[in-house]
Parts: sequence; C-alpha cells; structure tokens
Amino acid sequence: MDAKAAAKAVKQGEVSPVYLLYGSEKYQLNEFLTFLENQLITKEDRDFALIHMDLSEIPIQAVIEEAETVPFMVQRKLILVRDAAIFTAGKESAKIEHRTESLLEYLDNPADYSVIVFIVSNEKLDERKKIVKAVKKAGTALSFTPLGGDDLLKWVEKQALQQHCSFEPGAAEVLVRNAGTSLQNLAGEVNKLCLYAGNGGSISAAVVNQLVSRSTEQSVFALVEDIANLRLDQALSIFYELLKQREEPIKIAALITRQFRIILQVKTLSRQSYSQQQIASQLGLHPYAVKIAGEQARKFETARLENILNYMGEMDYKMKSGAMDKVLGLELFILRLGV
Repeated sequence: MDAKAAAKAVKQGEVSPVYLLYGSEKYQLNEFLTFLENQLITKEDRDFALIHMDLSEIPIQAVIEEAETVPFMVQRKLILVRDAAIFTAGKESAKIEHRTESLLEYLDNPADYSVIVFIVSNEKLDERKKIVKAVKKAGTALSFTPLGGDDLLKWVEKQALQQHCSFEPGAAEVLVRNAGTSLQNLAGEVNKLCLYAGNGGSISAAVVNQLVSRSTEQSVFALVEDIANLRLDQALSIFYELLKQREEPIKIAALITRQFRIILQVKTLSRQSYSQQQIASQLGLHPYAVKIAGEQARKFETARLENILNYMGEMDYKMKSGAMDKVLGLELFILRLGV
C-alpha cells in the first residue's frame, strides 16, 4: 500500500491500529502525519489526544502502556513515536531496553481507541525482524522515497495549481534545476513564484531564473549541462559568477569532477539494464539527478568521460601543488571540451 491508498482508506474510516512510516522523503512523510492528525483528531482535542514519544528516551513498553490506557476526555488518541530504530538493522541504544514482545502482544489485540504511528528515519526496514513482519500484517507500513524525474515535475506543477497559478512549458524543470530536488525547498519556491504571478497567473522560465537563485551545487550542475551541450560561453559565465560569489576554484573543480563521475556511472549502469530507480538506489542519488545524468551521458562516449576524469585528476594535483593557476586551469578545461 502507498500513501495515497492509505489516505483514501483513512477517509473511508478504515484506520489501522499501527502505522510504520519510513524513508528519506521527509516532506511527504510529514504531510501524511499532518493528514492523520487532521483526520483523526479535532483541534479542540489535541491537548489530550495527540501524544509525542521518542524511543531514544523511553522503552517500547511505555508506548504500549500509553496505547492501552483509556484516553481522558477524548474518544481517540494519536501516539506519534519517533526514532523507532527497533525496526531497522542499525544498533539500538544500549541505555534503553526495548522489550519488543510487548508490541507483538499488543498487535494481537490492539486498543480501538489508540492509533500508534512509528516514524523511522532510515530508508529501509529490517525485514527479518518479527516486529516488522507483525506490523505489516496487523497495521500499515508506508515507504516515502524520493519522487522520480517525471513525478517530481508533476508534483511541482500540482503544487502551483493548488495555489491557482501554473508553470509555462519547461519552467517547472528550470525550477528543479535551480532549486534542487528537496520538496521542502521546492514548496517554498513555488509559493514565492505564485505570489509573484498572482491568482490565475503563469510562471515562465525567465521568471524562475529571475527569482530563484541557484546553490553552488546547482550552479555546477548547470555548468556541466552547458558543457554537455557545448554552450561554452554560458558555462564560462556560470564559472565567473561562482568566482564572484567567492567560491574556491578547487571546490568548483571537485564538484565538476563529481558530476562527470556520476554521468559515467549512470552510463555504465544503464548499459547493464538498470532502471532509473535502481541506479538512484545504487549510487545514493535522487532519481531526478539520475534522469538528467542519463540525458547528459548520451552526449559523451565512455572513453571521453574517462579521459575527462583522468584530466580532472591531474589538474586537481597541479592546482593543489601550485603547478597550475587555479582559475586559468578551469578556464582551459572548459575551453578544451569544445575542441
């Protein structure tokens, strides 16, 4: 079951006694938490109905005791339990003794007046553990993973429509390339752009470039994109802008090297029939970054990418040893790619 199906079930009155939320996409995870709060308890009841607990400070048996305690002045309790490392393969705190059998016993006969939500910061659960299997059987486990390339753009466009504005063709992609893939950051930027566009207004790529500044990493990402498309004048323009922002040339060179390494890795894995999601998982990247790297990879032969990385390695040594002027070295590197 995914988050949409779980939300639909809650709206229809089908509430699980226990939810297990995990994954790296914190924005959507927190959105689902807010949804549960709004659906299951009223604002007037929150002082008594909403309970926060942390398994790094208290044992699991205290959570079960709270769940089994009849609520005071409200019909239902929502218990949010953070730092639930007992569901992962990582080591648990030696200071707290968690008797997980108490949770197993509770799941056999959960209280109908309590809903427990375990929040796990890890991307994966330890599927070998009995409590993971038991929660999946008796409750609902939901994974919150980064959105794929196309899904991310659709999410951005949907956020704008919810605020009664829209993106012109290509503008949403420019936003992602400028602001990065964090949904928290993107939501804030969409809000700013919609305020600028006004009710019913549209947002162009030019407006995005005007209002949304790029981080150093995103600037280097754009620089490599310009290099891949042989827009060397634009690549140099970005490089000079980074220097004006007092970015260290060696740092810029390291980020460029990292991006070309990613391009080579994506190209290699794609040839081995890995999917976008598999490559993202393998390399620890956002799926959108994999999508763009895949597009860039088609513009380079494998041998050329290897030569670029070898050249960058030699240049890094010369820059750090003082054998090459750092700014001049990067200028020559960018111009060399156009030959």
